[in-house]
Amino acid sequence: MDFEPYRAELVAYCYRMVGSFHEAEDLVQETMLRAWRARERYDASRASVRTWLYRIATNVCLTALEGRARRPLPSGLGAPSDDPEAPLTPALDVPWLQPFPDARFEVGIRADMRLALVAAMQTLPARQRAVLVLREVLQFSSAEVAVQLGSTVPAVNSALQRARAALAEAGEAVDPAEVSEPDDPKVREVIERYMRAFETADVPALVRLLTEDAVLEMPPVPLWYRGGHDYGRFMRRLFAMRGTGWALRRLRANGQPALAAYVPEPGGGHRPHTLQVFTVTGGRIARNVVFADSTVFEAFGLPDRIP
Repeated sequence: MDFEPYRAELVAYCYRMVGSFHEAEDLVQETMLRAWRARERYDASRASVRTWLYRIATNVCLTALEGRARRPLPSGLGAPSDDPEAPLTPALDVPWLQPFPDARFEVGIRADMRLALVAAMQTLPARQRAVLVLREVLQFSSAEVAVQLGSTVPAVNSALQRARAALAEAGEAVDPAEVSEPDDPKVREVIERYMRAFETADVPALVRLLTEDAVLEMPPVPLWYRGGHDYGRFMRRLFAMRGTGWALRRLRANGQPALAAYVPEPGGGHRPHTLQVFTVTGGRIARNVVFADSTVFEAFGLPDRIP
């Protein structure tokens, strides 16, 4: 019995559940191990292999999430800052939401993988989260989800309604039509212009690419900023500290355009600085989530130095 064809979609599922790419890989490995040990008890007349694997993965995720704090983004923890000189002190005690490296697994460009939506999902109780993803994203029937969760169809439908209401209240919904895809020509143009402005430390050019209420957040630093004015003030501080001559590489994360930013070193070459994930709407950048975590670069397979 070959389970490998399902690995990519299971990693994406576990990522939506726990908000961590590395942990999702570990949970899928545990799922595969449990499935292999139970393969003799599998009954093809009761469920497909895929449905059976999702039942195991769901149980693995729910067990892992017991008593666990949710993984947030900084904007989910408090009000925005208006001080561009605030100390950039990482909050290492917070289990921050991590980005998903699209190139590692062929799961397609999916609106339901957006960082803001995954962050909103983390606020749901674990079983509601599972129902939402299994029903809304993966299109399992209520009856199939009831079996996977050891529940009933009415309970599944009720949990789905509560999850939908919670996401609607948070301003998030699984609506692909509202999301600009990374390969859209207009999106590519915006990101190209942002790259040129960033590499030359041209703050006015950066700000012109933003929506009026654009958000900048930087896990594991708990600070975040809203609006082009404060965004620009913070970027001036960054470039004053780091200078010009940056090198950037285009990527894709969570079905969104992303950039790996490398800062120049005094002796030559560039070292990793941040990975930036963008939300583009209406031809403008509405959100930039900037990850300054070495484990993120590792997950994306990025070099630790470029010439």
